[in-house]
Amino acid sequence: MAKSSRYTEAEIQVLQGLEAVRKRPGMYIGSTDSRGLHHLIWEVVDNAIDEALAGAANTIRVIIHKGNSVEVQDNGRGIPIGMHKSGVPTPQVVYCTLHSGGKFGSSDAYKVTGGLHGVGSSVVNALSEWVELTIYRDKKRYFQRFENGGSIIKKPQITNDNKKPGTTVHFKPDRSIFSSTLIDYKTCATRLRESAYLVRGLRIELIDERTNQSDVFLYNEGIIEYLKSITNPKTRIHEPIFLEGKSNGIEVEGALQFSSKTYSENILSFVNNIRTRDGGTHETGFKIAITKSFNDYARKKGLLKDKDPNLDGIDIREGLTAILSIRVPENLLQFEGQTKNKLGSQEAKTAVENIISEKLGFYLAEKGEIANELVKNAIRAAKVREAARAARDKARLIKEKVTKSTNLVGKLAPVLYKNPAKNELFIVEGDSAGGSAKQGRDRNFQAILPLRGKVINAEKSKTSELLKNEEIMSIINAIGAGFGKDFNADKCNYQKIIIMTDADTDGAHIQVLLLTFFFRYMRELIERGYIYIALPPLYKINTKNSVEYAWDQESLQKKILNLSNYSIQRFKGLGEMNADQLWDTTMNPETRTLIQVKIEDFSEAEDRVNVLMGENVEMRRNWIENNVIFDQEDNFILDEVDIYGEE
Repeated sequence: MAKSSRYTEAEIQVLQGLEAVRKRPGMYIGSTDSRGLHHLIWEVVDNAIDEALAGAANTIRVIIHKGNSVEVQDNGRGIPIGMHKSGVPTPQVVYCTLHSGGKFGSSDAYKVTGGLHGVGSSVVNALSEWVELTIYRDKKRYFQRFENGGSIIKKPQITNDNKKPGTTVHFKPDRSIFSSTLIDYKTCATRLRESAYLVRGLRIELIDERTNQSDVFLYNEGIIEYLKSITNPKTRIHEPIFLEGKSNGIEVEGALQFSSKTYSENILSFVNNIRTRDGGTHETGFKIAITKSFNDYARKKGLLKDKDPNLDGIDIREGLTAILSIRVPENLLQFEGQTKNKLGSQEAKTAVENIISEKLGFYLAEKGEIANELVKNAIRAAKVREAARAARDKARLIKEKVTKSTNLVGKLAPVLYKNPAKNELFIVEGDSAGGSAKQGRDRNFQAILPLRGKVINAEKSKTSELLKNEEIMSIINAIGAGFGKDFNADKCNYQKIIIMTDADTDGAHIQVLLLTFFFRYMRELIERGYIYIALPPLYKINTKNSVEYAWDQESLQKKILNLSNYSIQRFKGLGEMNADQLWDTTMNPETRTLIQVKIEDFSEAEDRVNVLMGENVEMRRNWIENNVIFDQEDNFILDEVDIYGEE
């Protein structure tokens, strides 16, 4: 055993000021990649939005400057510019001290805020090359510059100025902290659009001086317009239902849309403009209220008899897309964990349940024709769910009795280890590639499930039709976590599910079909980051003494630039690779390349699935014609045999 290194009192360090943030940035912004980079922008924008929630601002402007610095302007009250009781200017306290700001205690400065920990402004300063802070307040202009992560604090410049109040923060992310400081316009536009939806009447401008691109986001109908943007107008059963109210200081807004030919539920929830991806007490209250309102209506109208059981919430919510946005006072705000992804405030559950129950009850009573149709749809959904449960029970019995099955998971090559966190499932196109993958894999942690042909389109198929599809049932049984309303990601047998298809149009189509199924019926797999796409190489380069691979034409051209007497093989499919090649290039964790599937923008993902996989042929054709380039091809000639490049 190696001798331990020196460990004495001298090794104990105390990080001063903002040093802790620079030392461990991931603790404060999650990562130092593109996601963490853009998180700096959200911190500043969220402060401006808090001014809007306080009724003090109605316009926010975000400017991406050349050189990738970012400027955020608001017309709020402006940060107080007087001396703090600590003996330094108040803006300096806000930008140089962790856990400082006007969002603590019993002050009325911010009754509702998304910032709970008071670290946003100081973290932006800590992770920037420089920050320039301009404040207009009390007929004065306050300017102060911070450099090198806030370690250099310039003296404030205070002059008289009659401009209207507001705050401008201009910062440049530190290139020594982030892997890239390239600000992505689309990412900014997506986040700012969502914020504008959630605050009715708030104008958010986005300007990119690098490309002269700009957008203005202003939605006077708020989440109703958000709901319309993520639902298909041709499948809507009714006009959006908007419900709002206030209870115990908690403001609640809900928008509901039921659609036909959609068999999943989609609920987006927000607390003080923060997306709560893991739900929480407010979502629980929302679902309870919907279930209660529909059952009360169904009983009152005789659609459910005395002997009939109540409708289950999952049946009522089939085909529902909903947006729930609540605003909780700081003294009642409680998130579970550090990420703010799940609300824990019990007061929120009570408020949402009471308001939605009351308002939805009134709506159903007034809109009897629509209410009757929705209740009947829920009754049909219950019957389908019961049939699906019976089918799963039957399949389970067959699996227990038959040891050598020719269908379902009988073709699965399982793993030896029983650790889902380490285990991987490869869903492979075709028996030929599946055979090579089975031979080349590490059977300790890599399972192989070959598919025979294309799976059914989950977007256009009923649940009962999916359960009759052999390929879908194979996937469901292999993953082992159920599906649809009964899906539980905690029971998943694998935390890496890798789609491995040929690098051609058929392979791409299979990828889309599988992703559509996962998006609709096992979405939490995507949200947890369990779904991946394998990238097999397109080319094999043979020389007298070596074999190399290229994944695209650009890398191919670089590899052959200084070669002579080489041959190039263009792989037409995974089946052309032997087991060793498939392992070396596509399955070996040390050498492979995987694409992790994520949902960055739910509304855009929903729209893409609707357009590309739904019933509307005209919308799909228009999208393809406007977004797909059909004339791309290899820029060198390849015959059926290898081509030799000889000088």
